[in-house]
Amino acid sequence: MNLSRTAIAAGVAASSVLLLAGPAAAHVSVQPQGEAAKGGYATLNFKVPNERDQASTVKLEVNFPAEHPLSSVTPEAVPGWKIQITKGKLDKPLEVHGRKITEAVTKVTWTADGSKIAPGYFQQFPVSVGQLPEDADQLVFKAIQTYDNKEVVRWIEEPKAGGEEPDSPAPVLALSAATDDHHGGGAADEAGDDHAADDKAASAEGDTKETHAASSSSSDTTARTLGIIGILVGIAGVAFGVLAGRRRTA
Repeated sequence: MNLSRTAIAAGVAASSVLLLAGPAAAHVSVQPQGEAAKGGYATLNFKVPNERDQASTVKLEVNFPAEHPLSSVTPEAVPGWKIQITKGKLDKPLEVHGRKITEAVTKVTWTADGSKIAPGYFQQFPVSVGQLPEDADQLVFKAIQTYDNKEVVRWIEEPKAGGEEPDSPAPVLALSAATDDHHGGGAADEAGDDHAADDKAASAEGDTKETHAASSSSSDTTARTLGIIGILVGIAGVAFGVLAGRRRTA
């Protein structure tokens, strides 16, 4: 009997841990499509899960790191959501591709416009960014999530030194080592490589066809020339024979 009570108590405790751990594990996060290399460009997906059973998410605000301003921030259109981009002046201008950038995006806000993130669902909000800093290993994007019942959840706590996750962690983007082309990695680069390979193959095939055509044309010209020469030689031989016959008759 005591063993049964102990087992039941342990099961209830374990279930409670799982129930409590579930909501804490689901929070606004950021992941790159492919790699996010230092000094390069990347497309980031901000993933927003709905943690409430009786409310839907209707707004997301993502604040971009002021200590590492990004010269280019371009959000992708998301059906059913309005996008607002907020910019601010830079204390120290950035120099990108030979030109100075005096302001940068400080915040991007998505507001529901015919769509919501319902309970049990999540939504991704893609953003193309660059150039990523070369002197940082990660970027922290503080996010604010708003529900249609007016509840506001602030995902703004930065990672702790010991690696322990805070209660309301901010989305953190890990940066990989710099690449030579400074354009990051991922499907886009692979597609570009595939297109380049196809172009080279097509070019090589075209060169081969042109070579064959030139060779065929040259062969035809040679054959025609030899044919004409043969005809002329034949005519000359007939004429010589006629002349020789006349001389003998005379």
